[in-house]
Amino acid sequence: MRNGNKGFTLLELMIVVGVIAILAILVYPSYAREVVKTKRSTGAACLMEEAQFMERYYSTNMGYAGATLPVTACATDLSGVYTFGFSAGPTATTYTLAATPQGRQAAKDLLCGTMSVNEKGTKTVSGTSSATPAECF
Repeated sequence: MRNGNKGFTLLELMIVVGVIAILAILVYPSYAREVVKTKRSTGAACLMEEAQFMERYYSTNMGYAGATLPVTACATDLSGVYTFGFSAGPTATTYTLAATPQGRQAAKDLLCGTMSVNEKGTKTVSGTSSATPAECF
């Protein structure tokens, strides 16, 4: 007759650990991809916010010349993930804004790379693959 000890055996515990390890191996790559996509979406939204600022600046000053980008909460939240700035201009009638991935985002987001938008609303990406702006923005 058993003594009444209750609990898990070492074998049962190791089976549970093995199942958790297998699940983690299967799930982690998907999780990492989704984190990259989420940060990319946030970066694109932040880039569009800055383009809207440029359009407000144009309507107030009748030109883009002399515009500087404000420090937004969006850009601050993404510091270390994306840097935002002008890749061309601003001139009186043109500008091009760019969101350049940094750190882990630069290493993992090979699909889109640097995202850009200009005064006409034309969106471009500089990823290593054949991604379209619609896939990145």
